[in-house]
Amino acid sequence: MLALYDRLAGGLSRLAPALLPPLARATFAAVLLVYFWSSALTKIGPGPLGILRPGDGAYIQIFPRAFEAAGYDSSQLGLFHWAVVTAGTLAEFLLPLLIVIGLFTRLAALGMIGFVVVQSLTDVLGHGVGGDVLGRWFDATSGALVLDQRTLWVFLLASLAVLGGGPLSVDRFLARRPGTSFPQNP
Repeated sequence: MLALYDRLAGGLSRLAPALLPPLARATFAAVLLVYFWSSALTKIGPGPLGILRPGDGAYIQIFPRAFEAAGYDSSQLGLFHWAVVTAGTLAEFLLPLLIVIGLFTRLAALGMIGFVVVQSLTDVLGHGVGGDVLGRWFDATSGALVLDQRTLWVFLLASLAVLGGGPLSVDRFLARRPGTSFPQNP
């Protein structure tokens, strides 16, 4: 019985590097891609250069207290606020795309982990999220938006940061091109 278990476990261990990264990227696409892109769209200002001229929604989401203190007038906020909002909006479009196609997967996953941490801190400290929405670890409920769900998001992203994009990724394609030294998965 132990020998059979060892053979099965060994086979799964050999499959893991090829199987888990594409599944993690597909899971990210299915669960979080549209969420992040929809959120980014709420931050874009009017016109073709709207990404460089964030709308009020961006400041409300990212700097709720500073925006309130400025009388809900984004022109009263400085260059720092504009740069953070613009960079965050660009990251919310670009990093998920990189993860889904598997380009610079590890770096994109690390960037998304940072994004989720900042998003969560903004929800708690800026928007005052608490109670059931914040949730608690090691309790009987598993659906709290911040601690429960975002912990799972970070774990998914951490697996991509460690394992890379896998065999069906742009990373792997670039690594196989002659004359490149693009990092590969083991």
